[in-house]
Amino acid sequence: MLKQFPNYIGGEWVPGASWTANRNPSDLADVIGEYAQADADQTNGAVLAADRALAAWSVSSIQDRANILDKAGSDILARKEELGRLLAREEGKTLPEGIGETVRAGHIFKFFAGEALRVSGEKLSSVRPGVEVEITREPVGVVGLITPWNFPIAIPAWKVAPALAFGNTVVFKPAQWTPGCAWVLAEILAGAGLPPGVFNLVMGSGSIVGDTLVNHPRVAALSFTGSMEVGRGIAQKAISRMAKFQLEMGSKNPLVVVDDADLPTAVTVAVQGAYFSTGQRCTASSRLIVTDAVHDRFVAALTEKLASLRVDNALTPGTDIGPVVERPQLEQDLEYISVGQREGARLAAGGERLTRATDGYYLAPALFVDATPTMRISREEIFGPVACVIRAKNYDEALAIANDTDTGLSAGIVTTSLKYASHFKRHAQAGMVMVNLPTAGVDYHVPFGGRKGSSYGPREQGRYAAEFYTTVKTTYLAP
Repeated sequence: MLKQFPNYIGGEWVPGASWTANRNPSDLADVIGEYAQADADQTNGAVLAADRALAAWSVSSIQDRANILDKAGSDILARKEELGRLLAREEGKTLPEGIGETVRAGHIFKFFAGEALRVSGEKLSSVRPGVEVEITREPVGVVGLITPWNFPIAIPAWKVAPALAFGNTVVFKPAQWTPGCAWVLAEILAGAGLPPGVFNLVMGSGSIVGDTLVNHPRVAALSFTGSMEVGRGIAQKAISRMAKFQLEMGSKNPLVVVDDADLPTAVTVAVQGAYFSTGQRCTASSRLIVTDAVHDRFVAALTEKLASLRVDNALTPGTDIGPVVERPQLEQDLEYISVGQREGARLAAGGERLTRATDGYYLAPALFVDATPTMRISREEIFGPVACVIRAKNYDEALAIANDTDTGLSAGIVTTSLKYASHFKRHAQAGMVMVNLPTAGVDYHVPFGGRKGSSYGPREQGRYAAEFYTTVKTTYLAP
């Protein structure tokens, strides 16, 4: 018998309207368990439970909030090996990556435990004699959180922790492909002492659970990370009922390698940014824009490095790249590889499905060369271990190509020149800029977010999270 994992609503573990299997992409014979699928009625029940809990939690002691979040963070860190292994089993990240993501989630909760104690305001004099002005921050209300499958514990952490720290109540819908980490997070929060209804977990489909959250009149704010198509739909629905919303969506991130770059650094940065975590990151550098003088040497060194990477079961020691998360995603990756070949780019490495000791969704990391900026593989987010090299005449052309996109989450440059580094960090049209570092890989205590079509609304993470999870009140006081 497979273990069943229910939803968590109003402080109770509630069986689903149906159940779905959570399967290991490294070993399709390994079923982690059956996870509840909520229907619209259960989702409505979760929203109402959060609404009932809001009055008390929104004015609760900041010390109580800090203690609960700190305990949750400590429990996550204490279980990092267990959670990291679960993450590797259900998402396909390598075990070290899974443990690293889990540690990050624990640190996020501890950071926002401190932020719960640091909610600030202002006290000013009015322009009218004898009148004082106070500016304070208050919770938004019931917050709906919708998260993706590629960071199944870190992204929930950086949404749930600030929402609770600032006095909101939460209804959380994780991605269908990776419910396991979300369920353990609910278990940890339940054990940390949250009052019933403050945090609710409803697993299920976007078309049912997600739409119910987005359209519910008592959900005051929505935070979503996922595809642009879904994000734009959420925006339209949220605007129609004047709900607050925050969107983190996709990107086609550039990594510029200029003539003076240190070649080993450039190859390491490109491999880590484009291919680690199986390339399944919205910050992945899938466009490698390389200037003429270093282009051929870079391509040769990168191709050699890719040949040395081990693609295997995420739990196998020494694995560099695990499997693609699910069959639909693998099929999408393979289709884009075919598209790139039809467009005239040359497949210099990888791109074929691999067979390993266990049946899984293994794909050799693919590298295209002779790509042009107008090709689909150069413009559309693939979300897999696929990158293309675009040749540029010089730094100026490379920068222009880097900015020629409708998205702008992360951008990177590899250079030994202070001149190029300084110019790029000012002129790259992205929310985050990396110099001699992979475009993927960010800290938890600073803002995360992009420009153009990549993001909408206030930044996530760090102290900037207060902009979304609180609302500002101005109070005038006369004697």
